Amino acid sequence: MDSMQTTPSRYLARWPWLAYAVALLLTAFVTAVIALIRQAANVGNISMLYLLAVLLTAIAFGSLPAVFASVTSFFAFDYFFITPTHRLTVSNAEEWVALGVLLVTGVITGELAAALRRRAREAERRRREAVVLYDVVRLMQTPDIREALVAVAERLREELGVAAVVVDFGPQAPLTLRAEAGEAEALRIAESSAAPPAHILSQGAAPAGGRTPRGRWVRIVPPRLLAPPRGQDRLNGVSIQLQGRQVGNLILVTEPDSAPLSSADDRLLLAVTNQLGLAVERSRLREVATEAEVLRRTDELKTALLNAVSHDLKTPLASILASAGSLLQGDVTWSDEERRQFARSIEEDAAYLNRLVTSLLDLSRIEAGALRPDREWHDIGALIEDVLGRLRPLTAGHPIAAVISEDVPPVLVDYLHIGDVLFNLIENAAKHTPAETEIRISARRLGGNVQVEVVDQGPGVPAAELQRVFDPFFRAKRRDSPSKGMGLGLAVAKGLVEANGGRIWAENVNGGGARFAFTLPLDAAPGEHRE
Repeated sequence: MDSMQTTPSRYLARWPWLAYAVALLLTAFVTAVIALIRQAANVGNISMLYLLAVLLTAIAFGSLPAVFASVTSFFAFDYFFITPTHRLTVSNAEEWVALGVLLVTGVITGELAAALRRRAREAERRRREAVVLYDVVRLMQTPDIREALVAVAERLREELGVAAVVVDFGPQAPLTLRAEAGEAEALRIAESSAAPPAHILSQGAAPAGGRTPRGRWVRIVPPRLLAPPRGQDRLNGVSIQLQGRQVGNLILVTEPDSAPLSSADDRLLLAVTNQLGLAVERSRLREVATEAEVLRRTDELKTALLNAVSHDLKTPLASILASAGSLLQGDVTWSDEERRQFARSIEEDAAYLNRLVTSLLDLSRIEAGALRPDREWHDIGALIEDVLGRLRPLTAGHPIAAVISEDVPPVLVDYLHIGDVLFNLIENAAKHTPAETEIRISARRLGGNVQVEVVDQGPGVPAAELQRVFDPFFRAKRRDSPSKGMGLGLAVAKGLVEANGGRIWAENVNGGGARFAFTLPLDAAPGEHRE
């Protein structure tokens, strides 16, 4: 709790006479000290000791109690130490001068000390307000706006020394939110009270200089026929304003029999509510921006999908229809070889469409987070040989080199997923590289991972596109090797590798060619990422 909470002003609000009582006690103490000193020696200007009482009173309580201490010092010195003693009369005119100097000096000293006290307290209030506002702004940067509001409520409760703090944004706010912090009983008072808070801090106009608006507490008096709810007098409310309209309330439940909130607390609460309104508005704008970005990206994906479907689905379908129509022509006699060519064309185009639809389904499951790998222990070398066997017709025009290190242990992966990854990488290498160029597949143990690489000797990937090759529907633009397909293979490969706990990347090889590599963890759990 801030040191401001323990200053005498907290008690003065409840017992305003306390300052004058302390001033009187200090004057009596100094009078006793002067009496003891005068019994031992006759000291000149000993009345100046009363300035200590005046200074202490001014520093602790302000100017009016300090003036009271000066006046009581004047009468105490006159009554106890000026001849004739124990009477409020003066026999020597010089003593009047001494008493007058004492009174004037005491008043001036008290005013100066009180002015310094006011400046010190104002500086402390400014510091306190800046610290709390900084904490509020910092806490409101938390991504979860509800957690941020709970943290702010707890911070205010600690700062103000109240029993509970409730931040409530109703339907009229940009976001409907509620956060609570404090004691259970105090929170029940805030929850169960259907009536408005007993005290409402109304916000005034902003003063010149752009300072924080002032406010004043207005007491809400319930009808005489209705008894106020229990604990209602402990409720204090501050409206949260946004662009001139109320969007919520900051409700404070004070401790039983506690002092009212100070003017410094009022200003702090008004500043905090302004920040809360702005923070919730910023959160709403962030959500709107996020939704707009999601819609924009969704629109881009839909456009890319439509563009791809219009070409990549139409072409094989047209080929299938043409081949099937040719086979059904009764007025044309086809040779057995021609019929086999038609059937082969239908089979290849149907297989292409099947892979295309499978890739689309895999991509949708990946983006929805619904992909669940069925992981078992498999030999990575046997998996590579299996994929190469399936791709033999496509890779017939390329020398294939498969290098599997002897220290590669079995890997806990989904066989079909990693098989599809290798299939896509090797298929891309075969399609986008010149004939008779080597395709090299290797697997080796690297730390706690197994790293698999597919290296070709083609033109490589343009440097500006290396970071985008794994994006859905992205197809590199190369004049010497036009891109084919919908740009789904690498996007699906990335999702499948990450679902099995690994990572995948692409890079160009010095001297020409591209390297696509991915790692698989040897000891990580499903879905974990390991560098």
